Amino acid sequence: MSFTGLPADAIPGLMTGEIIANPAQAGRGDAYLPSPCIQNHAANLAFLPDGTLTCVWFGGTMEGMGDISIYMSRLRPGAERWSAPEKMSDDPAKSEQNPLLFNAPDGNVWLLYTSQTSGNQDGSVVKCRISGDGGRTFGDVNVLCDLPGTFVRQPIIVNSRGTWLLPVFRCVGLPGERWTGDADTAAVLMSRDAGESWTMTAVPESLGAVHMNIVPLDGDNLVAFYRNRFSEYVLASRSSDGGESWSAPEPVNLPNNNSSIQAKKLKDDVIAMVYNHCNASMSDARRVSLYDEIEGDEETVAAPEAPSERRKAIWGVPRAPLSLAFSTDGGRSFPRHIDLDTGDGYCLSNNSKDSVNREFSYPSITQGSDGVVHIAYTYYRRAIKYVRLSAEAIS
Repeated sequence: MSFTGLPADAIPGLMTGEIIANPAQAGRGDAYLPSPCIQNHAANLAFLPDGTLTCVWFGGTMEGMGDISIYMSRLRPGAERWSAPEKMSDDPAKSEQNPLLFNAPDGNVWLLYTSQTSGNQDGSVVKCRISGDGGRTFGDVNVLCDLPGTFVRQPIIVNSRGTWLLPVFRCVGLPGERWTGDADTAAVLMSRDAGESWTMTAVPESLGAVHMNIVPLDGDNLVAFYRNRFSEYVLASRSSDGGESWSAPEPVNLPNNNSSIQAKKLKDDVIAMVYNHCNASMSDARRVSLYDEIEGDEETVAAPEAPSERRKAIWGVPRAPLSLAFSTDGGRSFPRHIDLDTGDGYCLSNNSKDSVNREFSYPSITQGSDGVVHIAYTYYRRAIKYVRLSAEAIS
């Protein structure tokens, strides 16, 4: 099954938040979340303690710009329309990106996001706000991790021992060069005292493995999936000690285009992953970097004269189709997939103002207590699209 994308100029009129039955597929409903922003990207879904489904994302004019802030919309139990968005961050000097929500065991709700200047991801820090009333209101902004270059994307997991695991990736700057992702690696921030303090553990041999997405299996067994900077395959690693240590990431049988993925273990123990079924071997589209449309504002030390022989991160591979794959063997293989949105996935520009970008990307997936699967993702960088799927729709 597949669904053709809409023209970019038609999207703003559809951003009402109303969930409408998709005539092409029984058991599916679609909505475009309301937003005041030209660009909307990097959705993450989570349920609040009262059953309200929330979506957080970042919006503004263009990723990396100082007007990029965090937004949140809510879908209350029984509702068929997403609420008007709430602005959750507003630092005019920083691009605030990649938000996520976490329901802590003590009942507090945490909002985490990154904060950087321009396109300099190697200078990013992680900030947070905490809610003590179930996510209705949030407290002051604090810095959770001030180690420059630390980035988040995927949810916090609490292991069987009560330790909090926050997967991160390290955006590594190289002398004399602007950040392009060539040297990025994965790590886990661990807290044994309910978020009061954190220690970082590196994932071994994780060059190019980012957006670590931890999925609990059983007991102390965990699997993690990764985006691949070199645009080859989704990567996976495993832990048998509750996330204290990890195996080196290895490819699974799903392509990856150096764009985000997210996986969730469903109630029937099937792991469902949302991703782009595309990689560099399927397209020759390339761009210099994620931020090649934004000028840097810092002086850099002269680059070494000798040419580098390191592998380069690959950018610009189409971000389409947006697909949903299924694993019944704990994430070792994904033999079946369906397409949720199809199109050319053009992403050689992040320009939303002129409707240049046509990507479907940065998906999030969760499941309600009733078995319904909820997915949100970037649609042409103009809107966050929401898809609701009944159990029958994905069987």
